[in-house]
Amino acid sequence: MVTQEDISMNWKKAVSVWFLIAFAESVHGTLRRLFLVPQIGEKLSHQIGVFIGSVIIFIVACLSIRWIGSVSFRQQLQVGALWVVLTLIFEFTLGYFFGYSPERILSDYNIAEGGLMLFGVLFMLFAPALAAKLRGVDGYCVY
Repeated sequence: MVTQEDISMNWKKAVSVWFLIAFAESVHGTLRRLFLVPQIGEKLSHQIGVFIGSVIIFIVACLSIRWIGSVSFRQQLQVGALWVVLTLIFEFTLGYFFGYSPERILSDYNIAEGGLMLFGVLFMLFAPALAAKLRGVDGYCVY
């Protein structure tokens, strides 16, 4: 049975928003590499970058959550999971093309080595739900 909840969800819009996130994060990463890395080093700039990247993701999620049409917590988690999967594919593919080893790419996720990307990815998973809560989107309102 198809519910109104299923009809209102727009996966094309969720993917479109991910492209916006990927673009914004790419600009952020380029600026970080140009200006922050020379000042404070690679590792600390990556750690700061995870925080700034999370803010960027949250802003985009807040601005787009109603447009996407995910009104239930389940759908919001599905959008977040989609964004995470697309991001991981993008990141590992880009790392491969830049010649980074899998160990180098995974080091950003290793908390014991100071990598904080795992927290960034977890935040991305929940960002649509947090944005929906902030914007007052629930199962009874479709925008």
